[in-house]
Amino acid sequence: MTNTVKHTALGAAVLCAATLALPAKALDDARLRLNWMYYGSHAGFALGKDSGAYRDAGINLDIRSGNGSSSAHRLVANGDSDFAYGSCAAMVTLAAQGAPLISVGVIDAAGTEAVIVRPDAGVKTLQDLKGKMILTTANAGVNTFFPLVMRNAGMDASDVNLTNVPDGALVSSYLQGAGGAVAILGGLDDKPAEIEANGGEPPVTFAYSDFGVNQVGYCLSTHKETVAQRPELVKRFVTATVQAYAETEKNPDAAVASMADIVGGSMAEDQGKAQARAVLDVTLGILYSNANKERRLGLHVASDWDDMLSLMKDFNDLETDLPASAFYTNEFLP
Repeated sequence: MTNTVKHTALGAAVLCAATLALPAKALDDARLRLNWMYYGSHAGFALGKDSGAYRDAGINLDIRSGNGSSSAHRLVANGDSDFAYGSCAAMVTLAAQGAPLISVGVIDAAGTEAVIVRPDAGVKTLQDLKGKMILTTANAGVNTFFPLVMRNAGMDASDVNLTNVPDGALVSSYLQGAGGAVAILGGLDDKPAEIEANGGEPPVTFAYSDFGVNQVGYCLSTHKETVAQRPELVKRFVTATVQAYAETEKNPDAAVASMADIVGGSMAEDQGKAQARAVLDVTLGILYSNANKERRLGLHVASDWDDMLSLMKDFNDLETDLPASAFYTNEFLP
């Protein structure tokens, strides 16, 4: 072997050894704050984490439970979390008040909010709820348009006794009729399934959408400084999330299984998985609004946001001179 060949072989070996010795590129830590504890609608995030979609995007994603949409968005605004999944209306309310928040993607393109009533309460119309107790939670996005629903039903929010309870006690208090409560405010995507899973009868429901509420459902919020200073992180997070929910559309059972693996406990049991799948099916049915003609997952549709902002100004005392487009961006969608 000539010296030239020897040197070439040695150089290749050294280069190979040096390459193998290089540390793997560090992942960017990012925290996602959910609106509540894990339930079926969150299965896409679980699949993305379990399948490695976020890791492949260079993100070490820390998924944390929350205590209501408003609380989740606030935790992004104050720097505790990098992203939040929560009510778009709740985010707009905070942003209009000066919170440095912006939506970078939509998961639930339509609202699932409803008044959910015990079937033994004898309630056939919303007017039948006059003078009765309805339970909710203090930070829930479902509270935002309740006054509008009451108004469009020919009532006032003060016509009912709206009482706050902790989220963990909402369904149990409903089932027990605590304090004479006959109904709760909640999402059709999770609460009916939770009620039935805990032994309750299928509830009577009054969807907000039947009372003039055309709203965008749940979005991904982040801090405006994150958009300005770490746009690549935002891009990678949004892309991985959209990919994860696209895969969830194709294989919802795999997403539920991923969530069961992460959460464990009763969610890993057959009943828990069945409940999560029932909830997830509702979410998968509203990934695209009717106005999203191209069926682009994650898309903010201008007309949907215009409608929601108009409703919030007219019926929810939202004060802002900003256009709806100031509260969202599509620039990070894949």
